[in-house]
Amino acid sequence: MEFKYVKNKDWYIPDIQCSSNSKKENIGKYGRMRERFLKEHKHSLYDHLVASEKLAAHLSNIDKEARNYLHQLIKDLAEQEDVDEKLKAKNQIEWMQKMNNIKNRAEEIVINELIYS
Repeated sequence: MEFKYVKNKDWYIPDIQCSSNSKKENIGKYGRMRERFLKEHKHSLYDHLVASEKLAAHLSNIDKEARNYLHQLIKDLAEQEDVDEKLKAKNQIEWMQKMNNIKNRAEEIVINELIYS
């Protein structure tokens, strides 16, 4: 394998690039969390995804799934607990407290089921 080098001041740096067919994916909060988890706890899976150039797509999919799942969980939990616009109009502070509680619980579920599995 032969590398091309680029001179940067007094240093020669290898000019390494990903293949042209790999596209840049948007990796959000949950994608970054998944990447960190894979690096720290699932070394072989992480190495396999990097080597096969599927890491960005995997992280993007996880992020998208996590956001969709979180949104659905928040909606379902709020409906189950009768946290709606009527409560918001009647008592905004109570509504905010309950919504924050629901969001935190839903995020914990998403993280445990999608990110750390």
